[in-house]
Amino acid sequence: MMGMQLIDTHCHIHETGYPDPKGAYERALKADVGLMLCVGTSEQSSREAVAFSERHDGCWAVVGAHPHEAKDGIADIERILSEKSTQIVGIGEIGLDYFYDHSPRDVQIKAFERQLQLARDYDLPVSFHVREAFEDFWPVFGNFTGIRGVLHSFTDTVDTLETALSRGLYIGVNGISTFARDKQDVFAAIPLDRMLLETDAPFLTPVPHRGTVNEPAFVRNVAEFHAEKRGISLDEVAATTTTNARALFAL
Repeated sequence: MMGMQLIDTHCHIHETGYPDPKGAYERALKADVGLMLCVGTSEQSSREAVAFSERHDGCWAVVGAHPHEAKDGIADIERILSEKSTQIVGIGEIGLDYFYDHSPRDVQIKAFERQLQLARDYDLPVSFHVREAFEDFWPVFGNFTGIRGVLHSFTDTVDTLETALSRGLYIGVNGISTFARDKQDVFAAIPLDRMLLETDAPFLTPVPHRGTVNEPAFVRNVAEFHAEKRGISLDEVAATTTTNARALFAL
């Protein structure tokens, strides 16, 4: 047993279609992953996140419409927030995705702006999804003072990392960091006191579990990878990233 609990700050085990959510939850607890943030990607997924977190100790909900789903609107996200569930600790995952363009870019920007306003209205931190869109992301982000949050699943450049850190954002790392050889300089440049650990389960399964469905228990593998790379103890990575997550999401 480790001396410190791990937190998976971004997973989707609450969503319809995730295989064996009960087993994944139980295995997480056995792996010292004591807290899990269930992150919404749509209106339905956000409602499922709230419901799942209300039924499972140590689970919390982050609600929002992913840029892919921006075309479907965010009215129900506003309704979910107005219901004031005590399980909701953040807004997300929201942002801009120009890699797939599943929603038109102008629609993505409008949904992003509206949800940033909700984050400010409810004084909640934000889980950001940004892919090949930082050129538009920073101006929109800059229009909303006082927003705090994390760049989820970060794989951009060291320059973008430095901009994010200068703006007070945390950086989310997951299984990608265990197998993306061409990004190791970026991951190495993330200060431990600004790092959050996540899985993005069921996606992005870390080494050595590649080829299986990702689950919150595997956040431990992400922690072990970064501890080894930095030449520090697993306990230090766990303690610092857990402190970071608690600070950002008021856990």
